[in-house]
Amino acid sequence: EELKADKDVVLEAVNQNASTLRFVSKELMGADEFVLEAVKQNGFALQFAPKHMKDDKQFMLEVVKRNGSAIEFASESLMSDKEVVLEAVKQNGSALQFASEELKGDKNLLVEAAKQCGWGTLLMFASEDLKADKEILLEAVKQNGKALQFASAELKDDRDI
Repeated sequence: EELKADKDVVLEAVNQNASTLRFVSKELMGADEFVLEAVKQNGFALQFAPKHMKDDKQFMLEVVKRNGSAIEFASESLMSDKEVVLEAVKQNGSALQFASEELKGDKNLLVEAAKQCGWGTLLMFASEDLKADKEILLEAVKQNGKALQFASAELKDDRDI
């Protein structure tokens, strides 16, 4: 019990294994500053953070700037927040997969994600409209031919592509 309340011990443990956060004392778990510090050390610890923190925009902006993938554990409303998703994909382009369906159709977000991680399989997470966008597909295929597998049927048959 004493170790569960020792901030330094718990932070080191969280750094090694995110799931450690679920075993900390109620006092530490109730301290937003502590939880923020733990999540900064290991973004995946966010899944064990209190619900109100997963819905706190400022908190999530801070978290996704360090670990874009952590958006997976954000509230649904923040997965639909363009500012939060943009920061996440700037840090890790693959974070686009956790965005709301509406934001997966945002061309600017897709381009930002591609700047970070390249086109590769990124189109897998894009909306059907963007998979049918010739300009997007041309850019993606120029960089990585594998992107063609995610194109719309119509564009797969397009000679320009």
